[in-house]
Amino acid sequence: MRENPKDPCPPATAHHPVQDDVARQRPARLAAALTAAVDHRWPVVPGAVLRGGQCSCGDQDCTVPGAHPHDPSLLAATTDARMVRWWWERQSPDAPVLAATGSVVSAVSLPAAAGARALVYLGALRLPLGPVLAMPGRYALLVAPYSLDALGEMLAQLPWVPGSLRYHGVDGFLPLPPGGAAGRVRWVLAPRPDADGGVWLPQVGPLLGELVEATVRLDSGRSAY
Repeated sequence: MRENPKDPCPPATAHHPVQDDVARQRPARLAAALTAAVDHRWPVVPGAVLRGGQCSCGDQDCTVPGAHPHDPSLLAATTDARMVRWWWERQSPDAPVLAATGSVVSAVSLPAAAGARALVYLGALRLPLGPVLAMPGRYALLVAPYSLDALGEMLAQLPWVPGSLRYHGVDGFLPLPPGGAAGRVRWVLAPRPDADGGVWLPQVGPLLGELVEATVRLDSGRSAY
């Protein structure tokens, strides 16, 4: 019996490369969430996800789709391993891992090109660096927690502060590797254990001027000093 070319037989299983890739990353996200919460002692929470190209937060005009806290809120961030397992095994297996900043860890982020330049210069100065994240288009240097008042005093001493610098302190968050649908996240410098447990983090003050200088040079080709 001849096959009818007008009645093609559909494949037994339809493969969706994007969905398959997201599913393959589920064990990595769970492992990353547990490492951050238990080993690093950073409170974590699942982020929003992309569904059909739309952010799960439901806002049609979401400015950072699939890259921010939603349900649960940032206030629910925890270091409890049981809660972390429940979130990434049952509730939100495809959600990116977000670390809440301000209480245990903070950060300063800048455009990726400026961040790469700053790391070279800071290395030449032999300034000790903590973990560094490469996010879509940006580098984030993780530092010890700082208050907004202390940060404001440090910034006031600088001749100019570019608007492309961002500060991840109280009520802020950072995406952790491997990232999610909004983009890949990786460690440029991985976290190092502290003698007292957790992760060693530098103070922001000694790094701030060099980060500003690197950003200013990228933005204008001129020095801030």
